[in-house]
Amino acid sequence: MLNVLSVLIGLSSLVFILPGVFPLLGALNWLAVPITLVGLVLGMVSSRNTGRNLNLVLLVVAILRLSLGGGIL
Repeated sequence: MLNVLSVLIGLSSLVFILPGVFPLLGALNWLAVPITLVGLVLGMVSSRNTGRNLNLVLLVVAILRLSLGGGIL
């Protein structure tokens, strides 16, 4: 059950991450990072790895985009 919730949280953060990849919309990743962290914690607590892996990949993409855009120095 926690894995399904983690995947749903990951998919909801994907709504912010996909537009955040484009120029001038990178600030959306600041909204996506905390949502993805919550999903990652739920994925680590669950017995399966799907939610954890999805949220980990999304978190790396969001942080990489923030660092490339100057959002994280």
